[in-house]
Amino acid sequence: MLLYWILLPIVWVLAHIVFRIQVIGRENLKAVRDGRAYVIAPNHIANLDPVLIAITIFDWKRLRILAKEELFKNPLAGWFLRCMGAVSIERGKGDTVTLEKITNECKNGTGVMIFPEGTRTKTGKLGMIKSGAFVIAAAAGADMLPVRIIYGTKDGRLHLFCKVRIVFGEAIPAADLQIKDQSHKIAELRRMKNRLKDELEALLKANAFDVQAAETVEADDPAPKAAEKAKPAGEPKPAAQPAEAAQPAEKPALPEAAEGETQGA
Repeated sequence: MLLYWILLPIVWVLAHIVFRIQVIGRENLKAVRDGRAYVIAPNHIANLDPVLIAITIFDWKRLRILAKEELFKNPLAGWFLRCMGAVSIERGKGDTVTLEKITNECKNGTGVMIFPEGTRTKTGKLGMIKSGAFVIAAAAGADMLPVRIIYGTKDGRLHLFCKVRIVFGEAIPAADLQIKDQSHKIAELRRMKNRLKDELEALLKANAFDVQAAETVEADDPAPKAAEKAKPAGEPKPAAQPAEAAQPAEKPALPEAAEGETQGA
């Protein structure tokens, strides 16, 4: 824990030297940091996402960050991640022991960061939302805070010295994350996923950089495509003129001998 307090300010300074970080919606973060259980649900583009969000939150009470097991294979990276509060989880293997431990910590007021997509989306666009974040939030009775991390590059990916926006949306109340009817659990989870997806998409649309805003508007507005379809075709080609009717062949002139024979008949 002592190393966390030492590392957090150092990483904060380094990150603000390498990137131009802007935070939006900090008041929404403060609303959940009052001792209540809360789950932070950001989109995921780069391996540095959890670090940038953690230093933005800058909570002296260390966050718990669920990270894939592969990131801990490098000894130095694993040491750093553990110091920052990351917990290794085996994806796709039902790591119930880790999930129960994290859920109990969340119940006691520790913030938990879990990426609902479960993996990075290298295009910068939102991937498919999975159930893990909702299971933890429901079990812990936690609010869920949507967070959109936006990189100010045309391809939406992280580059050195690029601008970064970290946008905290309004929290989804714990009451809205409870599965009230177990017989409709799948439908309830689908409803929650759609709500979080809509929230994250809205945060991007409202806070995109100029290089991304044009693409977002073009994708959402079908008018240009409709106009293209409605555009009249070029001048119609004139109809082919009918060929002149063939004139009947003239009666061939008979030779003089033939005429004489005919007359004499």
